[in-house]
Amino acid sequence: MDVSAANSGSLASLRMARKHYGQLCALDGLDLGVAAGELVALLGPNGAGKTTAIGLLLGLIRADSGAVTLFGQSPHRLAARRHIGVMLQSAGVPDTLQVGELLALTRSYYANPRSMADCVALAGLDGLTKRRYVALSGGQQRRVQFALAICGRPRLLFLDEPTTGLDVEARQRLWQTIRELVAEGCGVLLTTHYLEEAEALADRVIVLAQGRIVAQGSVQAIRAHVSQRRIRCLTSIAVETMSAWPHVRSASRSDARTELVVDAAEPVVRRLLAEDPGLQDLEVHRAGLSDAVIALTRKAA
Repeated sequence: MDVSAANSGSLASLRMARKHYGQLCALDGLDLGVAAGELVALLGPNGAGKTTAIGLLLGLIRADSGAVTLFGQSPHRLAARRHIGVMLQSAGVPDTLQVGELLALTRSYYANPRSMADCVALAGLDGLTKRRYVALSGGQQRRVQFALAICGRPRLLFLDEPTTGLDVEARQRLWQTIRELVAEGCGVLLTTHYLEEAEALADRVIVLAQGRIVAQGSVQAIRAHVSQRRIRCLTSIAVETMSAWPHVRSASRSDARTELVVDAAEPVVRRLLAEDPGLQDLEVHRAGLSDAVIALTRKAA
């Protein structure tokens, strides 16, 4: 998706946004938009500019130049901020309150909040409403933060590493809730280091490096930037031997299982079959989103 398409009809947008911290350029002419019913995953290494971009859209910091809009208004206007939900990595939650008290307090800020029961169900907080926030585990606290972010029925939701500290079951449950919110028309801007999370949820991926977009598009489009494949098998051929073959970038073995990272799978598979009649459990996988993001950001650096 091109920049004009990304920003057309956006709930929030950055246009040619620039931000410096002293001599450090955090954002260098960034264009970004999030539309209703769309989940955009903002990916990149630490220092790529993700936190700065979110800070601009939330009105926490000001751009040196460029335009920043939230529902067509300045993000500093309360009328615009009433329609967002925010879940950041650090949360200033009054930790001596009970979960139910926190939800009641936050719901009181909105004219038409979700019911207490809906907040509890959507965030998976059954049995926790009488517990004090400070006594919860890290994963439970993240679920409470998610409930607080969605209780005002936001039209736009900012999720910064939302599933950090969650177990697999809780993560899957949160993913399902996020999908339901997007299906209802909520726009979501997601940052995450769990790239399988972006792969599972994102309609569009934006890869940042050094304050610039180095790639954007669907998960499939981002993965297509990298041609490499992974071959996994059980073979008696020495790893050192396979490492020297054409098209093989790397070869490793763990628990008797061999993994090859290759530029072209077909010639390597043919050679494996020819040189090892006892070859077993052969699998060929295309590059994942994590492979593509790493390759793109390394190239930019």
